[in-house]
Amino acid sequence: MSIFSSKNFGLLTGPLNLQNPVTVQILGICSALAVTVKLKPALVMGISVIIVTAFSNLVISFMRNYIPPRIRIIVQLVVVATMVILVDQFLRAFVYDVSKQLSVYVGLIITNCIIMGRLEAYAMGNKPWPSFLDGIGNGAGYAMILIVVAFIRELFGSGSIFGIHVIPKLFYDAGYVNNGLMIMPTMALLLVGVIIWIQRSFSKSLIEKE
Repeated sequence: MSIFSSKNFGLLTGPLNLQNPVTVQILGICSALAVTVKLKPALVMGISVIIVTAFSNLVISFMRNYIPPRIRIIVQLVVVATMVILVDQFLRAFVYDVSKQLSVYVGLIITNCIIMGRLEAYAMGNKPWPSFLDGIGNGAGYAMILIVVAFIRELFGSGSIFGIHVIPKLFYDAGYVNNGLMIMPTMALLLVGVIIWIQRSFSKSLIEKE
């Protein structure tokens, strides 16, 4: 099978749309509440999950024929924990300010249902390259939702994007105020709910057309 076959391409693009792990499988919701007040930490968290998911899938796929079934979950956790530690140390070394904003949430990537789900459902039964692509695709699907939610929350909650104020001062002089509700976890949950509703409505319309 070609490494750029349509099936492999689908592993990358599927989670961005009709197989999104957040909007379709309802996984990884907690992170959307915790790290999406600002766009920068949400982006870094998304990239971190992509890296951890992709390389954890790759390692487990290489090891799949040698892992005793009774301890497979333990082995998977050890692999994920190792990847998370490496990512966390990298963030501390090169983007310390963002690492402080993310706080314990980088460590909690270990418990992200998306990662463990892909290891168990895909990497344990497929070859390394497709497993690697599956990890990238599902991590990217997760990151996409975080970025969308963070963009909306930072724009309307703080009037900025990546910490840069984008709403003109003229608007504030005319009486515009930032929406404080946007920086509360409740709004993150509501936004994710709206995205899930839009996603499922879109999926239903596609199915009906088919």
